[in-house]
Amino acid sequence: MKSNLLAASSALLGALALSACVPPSPEPTPVPSPTPTPTQAQPQAAPVQVVTPSFDNWMDAPQTPGDWRYAGNAGDPLASFGTGRTPDTVQLIIRCERASRRVSIARAGTAPGQVEMLIRTETQDRRLTASPFREGDIELIVAQLAASDPLLDAMAFSKGRFAVDVTGKSPIYAPAWPEITRVIEDCRR
Repeated sequence: MKSNLLAASSALLGALALSACVPPSPEPTPVPSPTPTPTQAQPQAAPVQVVTPSFDNWMDAPQTPGDWRYAGNAGDPLASFGTGRTPDTVQLIIRCERASRRVSIARAGTAPGQVEMLIRTETQDRRLTASPFREGDIELIVAQLAASDPLLDAMAFSKGRFAVDVTGKSPIYAPAWPEITRVIEDCRR
């Protein structure tokens, strides 16, 4: 039995030794990727359309960018609203004409003649007749009110903002800041 075990062990060792002499199988050859064939140009995606939001209530519209600035020099006081101090950045002006005790509401823009200017406040809306005005390079659309007109109080004390809408122009949604009240008070003295 010992001889059988020895013979089997020798045969197993011989087979192992022989297998060590066999070279390893070669790495598989990678399959080449197919070359892309020219195809027709892919259609371009449609351009993204910008949708201008509409609002059921004008008070829900976003405020027009800008700040109020008060100028109360020796002449007629005014408040200007815009993104800067240069004429091309000012969008709205409220000015007191002390001699006539009138307040002008002027927005930047041109008009071919008289147009309608709609003033919207929290408590009232009113349509005014506005006229074009030009001084040098500055073009405005201007409406005037008596300094005692209650619409001015409605603008000054409107909940957060008021709107100035002129036919053919984008509305201006301006904040009701103290600069407006100051011009009105200066004009009533």
